[in-house]
Amino acid sequence: MNDRKLLAARDWINERTGFDKVWGALFERRIPEAKGAVAWLYTLGSASMFVFAVQAATGALLAMNYVPSPDHAYDSVRFIGEKVLCGAFIRGLHHWGASFMVVLVVAHMLRVYFMGSYKYPREGTWMVGVALLLLVIGFGFTGYLLPWDQKAYWATAVGTNIAGQTPFVGPLVSKALKGSSEMGAATLPRFYALHVLVLPGLMLLGLGAHLFLVVWHGISEPPARAGKAADDKGAA
Repeated sequence: MNDRKLLAARDWINERTGFDKVWGALFERRIPEAKGAVAWLYTLGSASMFVFAVQAATGALLAMNYVPSPDHAYDSVRFIGEKVLCGAFIRGLHHWGASFMVVLVVAHMLRVYFMGSYKYPREGTWMVGVALLLLVIGFGFTGYLLPWDQKAYWATAVGTNIAGQTPFVGPLVSKALKGSSEMGAATLPRFYALHVLVLPGLMLLGLGAHLFLVVWHGISEPPARAGKAADDKGAA
């Protein structure tokens, strides 16, 4: 009886949402045949998405107790680490997850580059991937300031000053990041808004476009040696 109810519920959902087709397109698509370490390289994109999901979940938990104010930010971070249940663990997971995500995304792009997966017809997929890498770096840069300690303050000051050296638009970019000509009370809430509102929205849009292109074009085959490729062509 329970099985019938579950099947009926599944059919009801599938008829109205097309869930089975979406699941098949995303999770049951064909993966190129590969052996050994090469096969594991094809998991880097999925691993990056998983770490991003962990970052989103831990970031939401941290935001429940964080105060984006110069007067209270540092104390709220200490409160999270010392008083909140599992706060130190969640903060550590978010902190190290940020670094791990950069490593995974860079490794994923290196795999795509060296296997030639960026070539026709996947140039658009590659360009969206580059934009996603820049967003990941933006997450790391904006999140670094949020503890509002001496290390975070001066590291961000150096970063914004470097951005200010960009020809033509540098001063404008630096001022937009700081909220004024110098770092101050407006800088922290601005970085917080970028970190939890602007960048996540752009990331979701980019991930949606990236996944659509991956599903549309499929996953590229591993590059074959010239002799093997000729043999395969002759056999065909």
